[in-house]
Amino acid sequence: MSRSFFYIKFLLLFIVVGAAGCEMLHQVDPLTKKKPEYWLNLKPITFENLPGWNGDNHAEALNVFLQSCSVIKKKEPNKFFGSHAFMGKIAEWTDVCESATRVRPGNNVDAKYFFEKQFSAFLVLNDQTDTGLFTGYYEPVLKGSWSPDVRYKIPLFSLPKDLVTVDLGGFNKKWTGQKIIGRLEEEKLMPYYDRNAIENGALSGRGLEILWVDSQIDAFFLHIQGSGRILLSDGSHIRVGYSGSNGHAYTSIGRILVGMGELKLRDVNMPNLKVWLRSNPISGQAVMQRNRSFIFFRVIQEDSPIGAQNIPLTPMRSMAVDQSFIPLGVPIWLDTQDPLDSEKKLRRLFVAQDTGSAIKGPIRGDIFWGKGARAEKAAGTMRTKGRYFLLLPINERAEFL
Repeated sequence: MSRSFFYIKFLLLFIVVGAAGCEMLHQVDPLTKKKPEYWLNLKPITFENLPGWNGDNHAEALNVFLQSCSVIKKKEPNKFFGSHAFMGKIAEWTDVCESATRVRPGNNVDAKYFFEKQFSAFLVLNDQTDTGLFTGYYEPVLKGSWSPDVRYKIPLFSLPKDLVTVDLGGFNKKWTGQKIIGRLEEEKLMPYYDRNAIENGALSGRGLEILWVDSQIDAFFLHIQGSGRILLSDGSHIRVGYSGSNGHAYTSIGRILVGMGELKLRDVNMPNLKVWLRSNPISGQAVMQRNRSFIFFRVIQEDSPIGAQNIPLTPMRSMAVDQSFIPLGVPIWLDTQDPLDSEKKLRRLFVAQDTGSAIKGPIRGDIFWGKGARAEKAAGTMRTKGRYFLLLPINERAEFL
């Protein structure tokens, strides 16, 4: 295949997949006549030039990739893998997955050889920029109860039955991947209740409460993380995971506090946000409600949080991405700064296995750090600039250039 520089032009709101493959997409929005904010480009790179490639545990990463393969193999083989024809057909990925099963478990040399022989590596760019933002998330632990009382009075809700999700791609292919969420009111689709309405009783009396926790602030950050463990008074715990959202856009309270002059941008991280919210309980409640997005949960039985692929997440191997650009299941080589050590780089192989409402753009990743104090500290302070590289099955892609 050609090793010259090439582009995939991606327009977020106007995806067009042709019968013969993929038409290269508009360089400007045909409605606004403006260049889109996000513009996915890929540039080939050799494995020898991947920074830190030889230093990873590739066998560990292969195990995580195989978990994603269990989902990939269930998809229709003739369809494209994600929104871009350049990502290949599902059949190509299932062939790679089959090859992965033949690698000796735990053998790092064989695993490294597998990735190098089955994949080509590509630097991801947004237009001509190769640098993006990387953050972290973790599994928090909250204190809760099966029934409400004077201490435990903040409910975690299950998914309401009147919440309606509309796949816009079913109406027009140019809206493929887009959806809206709402509720029916007098035969009209209306926006679903926002955070303010729900916290003021919009869902009361429906029996949707899973359990109750003792902190509005901790519940708010549980919504951001998407999953967590609830420690009960008898010492047992249950795990809750993401079940859906109310469809409202996520709003960063960090940016709100910066705009209010309460925090400097460099000081915006989870520990500092929690300190401010606890020090300002009345105004803090109002600030949290400006994030109109609200998350619904379900009880899960697995030993780890479940990602968007409906498989358990693996600490320091699972990454949340913007699925509009990066298909779930793609191996990604990350090159960024370690948030816990300013002298150390974070370079390792991840697999795209999750999404998030705040994860937007072609170079944007959210690293799952796991659970515990170290994971909380790393995830809470991580806000690093860096690059990442996609690994795509080797084939002849000239027809899409």
